[in-house]
Amino acid sequence: MARFLIVEARFYEHLNDLLIAGARTALEDAGHSVDVLTVPGALEVPGAIALAAESGRYDGFVAIGVVIRGETYHFEIVAGESARAIMALTMDAVAIGNGILTVENEQQALVRADPAQKNKGGEAAVAAMRLLELQEQFQ
Repeated sequence: MARFLIVEARFYEHLNDLLIAGARTALEDAGHSVDVLTVPGALEVPGAIALAAESGRYDGFVAIGVVIRGETYHFEIVAGESARAIMALTMDAVAIGNGILTVENEQQALVRADPAQKNKGGEAAVAAMRLLELQEQFQ
């Protein structure tokens, strides 16, 4: 059994609840323990994961959040920089599944977040578990 931390950018609560439900179910069904940590936005998710990884308390991580395109360039910055920072941590051998949705509108987010539909939270948890397996395989 491994210990996973779901780090969520709590901006769209109803969508995050769906993503977390999917991730939690996937992790718990696989026999792992799960904690959830909330940060203000998607840009804070990688930093929180980095701090938690340094603590040694967790074996893997799931990044959760929703970034919906608005009228300004801010979408590109948040979507790109959060993904870049998560990838940088992953390249440093931190097992992270990226479940931060970057979408055009709320309807797209709802379809992707809902565990009964695309279940991107569950998919991110599966990715984190697989990376943890590979980490253990190569040690």
